[in-house]
Formats: sequence, structure tokens, C-alpha cells
Amino acid sequence: MSIVLIGGHERMRKEYKIAAKEYGCKLKVFTYDMPRLDRCIGCPDCVIMLTDIVSHNMISQAMKICKKKNLQNIRVHNSSLKSIKETLSELSSKTA
Repeated sequence: MSIVLIGGHERMRKEYKIAAKEYGCKLKVFTYDMPRLDRCIGCPDCVIMLTDIVSHNMISQAMKICKKKNLQNIRVHNSSLKSIKETLSELSSKTA
């Protein structure tokens, strides 16, 4: 499963990827605003947005991209590793 993570802490980038690998997911992490975000995202199975540590502009950009490309999106209000693992667990149980 391919997942894009938007937001979160820069220092946690590696931990987010390790957690995703535990659940059999390939993860791209964007912790800050990127020009042409739509090109960077690609076509993942799901977009997870961590809304506590990200700009409103980046979230609204990501929502427009998800709507345009018809991508599943999940908003998580906490950027802790535990929150990410819970979200990944829910996703993997839905696909299994």
C-alpha cells in the first residue's frame, strides 16, 4: 500500500517511515510546504494529513489534490508516532 503523509515533525520522518514499513506500507513524507505538491504526491492509495503541525495552506492544497484525483484522505489531529501507528493499523485492517 502506498501512502503519503503530510505534516508532522521533521525529526520524526525516519520513525514514520519505519512504522509504515511494519504495516507493509510504502510512505512518502512531506513536512513542509512544497511547490507543485500535486506532482510530488503522485497517485497513492491514501493521504494522511497531520493537522497539528502543518500550515492551513498545505492542508487545503492537499484536500484539493485528493478531491481532484479521487484519493482517500484521513485527517489526524496528533502527529505522535502512536497516532500514526493506530491510523496505519486501521488502514491495514480495512485492506486485509
